[in-house]
Formats: sequence, structure tokens, C-alpha cells
Amino acid sequence: MIQMSDVALVTGGSGYFGSLLVAELKAQGQQVRVLDLVDADDRPADVDFVQGDIRFADDVRRAVDGVDVVYHNVAQVPLARDKSLFQSVNVGGTNTLLTESEAAGVAKVVYTSSSAVFGIPKSNPVFPETPPTPVEAYGQAKYEGELLCRAAVSRGLDVAIVRPRTILGLGRLGIFGILFDWIADGATVPVLGKGDNVYQFVHAHDLATACILAGQRSGPGIYNIGAEEFGTMREAVEHLCEYAGTGAKVRSVPVGLTSKAMQATATVGLTPFGPYHWIMYSKELWFDLAAAKQELGWSAEYSTDAAFRDSYDWFLKNRRALSGSHASHHRSPAKQGILAVAKKVVR
Repeated sequence: MIQMSDVALVTGGSGYFGSLLVAELKAQGQQVRVLDLVDADDRPADVDFVQGDIRFADDVRRAVDGVDVVYHNVAQVPLARDKSLFQSVNVGGTNTLLTESEAAGVAKVVYTSSSAVFGIPKSNPVFPETPPTPVEAYGQAKYEGELLCRAAVSRGLDVAIVRPRTILGLGRLGIFGILFDWIADGATVPVLGKGDNVYQFVHAHDLATACILAGQRSGPGIYNIGAEEFGTMREAVEHLCEYAGTGAKVRSVPVGLTSKAMQATATVGLTPFGPYHWIMYSKELWFDLAAAKQELGWSAEYSTDAAFRDSYDWFLKNRRALSGSHASHHRSPAKQGILAVAKKVVR
């Protein structure tokens, strides 16, 4: 059992989820250090900060010195659409982090992976032992990071892999900022096809709890994390529209044509979508959570509907102050581009 009195390093601790994880660790009395390219405006004064790049061994070596547990969250996200960065940051950076953690005698590493490693699963629910089958560059890079973790385990490093479903929660925007903006203004919100695909989300608080529990548990493991109460994509959006009470409605749009349009407009920079969006948002994916519940003693506090409401309420409260100046794309709304025009004409 890893003790909470030990020193924890959060890589990417200035980003959306990293900042939340830092706050959760501090609330439990943990001594925390952050490694990131930029410092967060809201970083607590008693949290150490190491400015550095996960790809540079010297930076990582400074960050892991004297650390007992590492929570590894640094990653280029799908919207980056840059295969070279996926490889250098998500794969190369993870390799550097694992190598330096071994050399420094770190007791535990928790690697935040992604459900994108499964691409379009052949069946649901997806289990921790289900073979990953990524279908785009981001998912492939995250899977390669998992393989590096497994190799480190074979060398004796204690590594847990935590795979979250799509994250929601206070301050979570990115592509969801567009959805919230449309609903707040009473616009018609499209779903791909009938929207009857079962789709699981996870609240960031529940994910942070799972990561911390994994960090306290001795021995490697793989944990799929998601809401325990969830339904279809259409239900999630319709329930949020009903909650908002703005008159926003859901309309089905053709899957094939819309997916091609998303890809074409994203390629020329007119929309903020990444491959995962047009590939997966009409498909089904949900996790079996038994391993996390049994081995970590974890359970989800938020349903998908509650997570959406939490995110939307935060958006409304902070809408006027939002800008694209945050360190993490998840902490600011994605730029709508041509979607701002579509919002006015789709009724």
C-alpha cells in the first residue's frame, strides 16, 4: 500500500484533468509536485512546480527526483491532429517518464490512457483484457504508451493503467463547449443517425478518485473507468436539453454524409473535429467496471446525465469569461469555425 504521506508527481498538472487531480490529492493531505510546460494560474502555493517538457530526460529527471508516486497525464489530445506530436509526446514522452521513474526508484506510476485504444469495439461491454484495436493516430499512440507500461512492469516497475471514457465535469469544455453553447441559445442540436448508440461518459471527479486509488494500491493493474448509469447518445443530449429549458431540440442527421463533412471541414481548418469524433460518435462503446470496483474499491458518484449537467452549469456560470487562453484545450471551448454559421441555419 502506497502511503498518502508520500510525494506525488502529476505530469500535465496545469491541464484540465491534471489540475483537478492535484486538487483532489491536496484535499487528501498529499504532498504534490507538478511537471508541465506552463504553470497554472490556480496552482496552490504549496504545490511544487517543475517547468519542463515530458520529452526531455533532464526535465523529467528533475521532476521525479524524490517522488514516490507518478500520475502521468501529459498527452497531445485528438484535436491536435498531429501524428508527429502524438509520437513524440504520447509515446516518446511516456517512455522517458517510465525510464526516469525506474532510475529514480519511483514506487508507483499511474498512466492515464484512453478508451480510444479500443477504436470501434467488436462487442460491448469492453473489459480490461479486451485486445485494443485503435483506428486513428491518437488511439494508436495511447496504446503504444500502454505497451511501454507493460514492458516497464516486466522490468519490475509498478505501473497501473487507467482507461477513462469520454470525460465530463466542472470546467470541461473543448468540443463540448460547442454543444453547451448551442443548447444555451436554444439551437437545434444534431446527433449522428438515430443517436441510439449506447455511449458511456465519466465525470472527472470519478476518474481522479480511480487514479488516486490505483496510486495507493501496490501491484500493476488495468482499470476501465466510466459512469455506472448511462444510455444512448441521443438520450444524453435530449436530457441535457430538457434540463437547460431553452427550447433546444435534437435532430438526427445522416451518419455517412455528416461524418464526411466533419472530416472535410476539419482538414481545411473550418471545424475543430478530430478523427475520433467522426469515427466514434455514432458507434457504441461502454466499459465493464468490475476490476476497478473489486480491486480498487472504486465506484462512480456521477451518472452520465449528472456529469453533463455539472459541465453545463459550469459553462453557463463562466460563459462570459471564457477564452482560448488556457493551458489546456479542455479548459476552453473549441473554436466553432463554420459551425457558428450552421448553428443559425440548422432548425
